[in-house]
Amino acid sequence: MANSPQAKKRARQNEKRYAINKARRSRIRTFLRKVEEAIASGDKDAATAALRAAQPELMRGVTKGVFHKNTAARKMSRLSARVKALG
Repeated sequence: MANSPQAKKRARQNEKRYAINKARRSRIRTFLRKVEEAIASGDKDAATAALRAAQPELMRGVTKGVFHKNTAARKMSRLSARVKALG
């Protein structure tokens, strides 16, 4: 339990950041899920459009500190390879 004023303030800030990061992570996952669903349906145009929409969201997550740079790069690379493989 936080006792000092500084520790109490840090606890409040941590709660606020946790909520913001959770919302941001959820938003990114939604974009990625849309790409996955488009790939699963076999629609290359929809998958390409979803991938284009997901890319800036994922990179924004990197700049905001939600994801590591390499994690985002790996996800984008794998998704784009799967979209490209669609006939």
